[in-house]
Amino acid sequence: MILASGSLSNHVLAWTVAGIYLMPAVVPRMALGSARLLVMLALLMHAVLLGVGWLGGAPRFGFAPALSITVWLVGCVYAVESQFYPQLRIRRVMCVLAAISVLMPLAFPGAALHPSASVWLPLHLALGVACYGLFGAAVVHAWLMGRAESRMRHASETDSGVPLLTLERLTFRFVGAGFVLLTATLGAGLLFGDALYGPGKALRLDHKTVFSVLSWLTFAALLLGRARYGWRGRRAVRVLYAGTGLLFLAYVGSRFVMEVFLGRMA
Repeated sequence: MILASGSLSNHVLAWTVAGIYLMPAVVPRMALGSARLLVMLALLMHAVLLGVGWLGGAPRFGFAPALSITVWLVGCVYAVESQFYPQLRIRRVMCVLAAISVLMPLAFPGAALHPSASVWLPLHLALGVACYGLFGAAVVHAWLMGRAESRMRHASETDSGVPLLTLERLTFRFVGAGFVLLTATLGAGLLFGDALYGPGKALRLDHKTVFSVLSWLTFAALLLGRARYGWRGRRAVRVLYAGTGLLFLAYVGSRFVMEVFLGRMA
């Protein structure tokens, strides 16, 4: 969906974006304002890269493009939140991951979408990737929350830069939004699967369907447990990690095995 691996201009643009992402991560003692500007510039150019790849030729999709879009979405969340919470300390890690995600589609561009595929298929894929982005943001916040809790137990000063209760509230906002999109994605696949993927594929019980449904059930249990039984802290974070892992296996993990180890694009 992103890059045609043989395009020189896409290679140049991808390496340029990766370089801009890395600057705030590797340059020591960079001013906060300069780092923010570089992150915003990298996100903007990353978006251009995604758009050019989609409009410039036959659309392609695979595990690497999906990861690239996911990391871009998480980066956008970080860019917005950093305006409200300047002390949020995930810039270096996020920038390194973003740089890697930009370059991965050059090596693994994914499979070209079939010309006869439904015009609604890109929207369906976009909903699915948006789920990855929201749950990815939730996982980042849950990790910060867990680290803050651990430091508090050891009577150390927290280093997340954001109050613990705020991190928890943000985490579950992303979980709730991701659950809504995941429900919409699964519903669209169930109701319009024949139109999206071809006759007889709407109710096919494959690995993607099984892991997606299992992740939906896990997130539903998490939200119900929090609302009814007050789940929080380590228990809630473990369930979140489990659901995200299942969702990862539903598409990105399985496509990684197919494309990298099995050499299959279809």
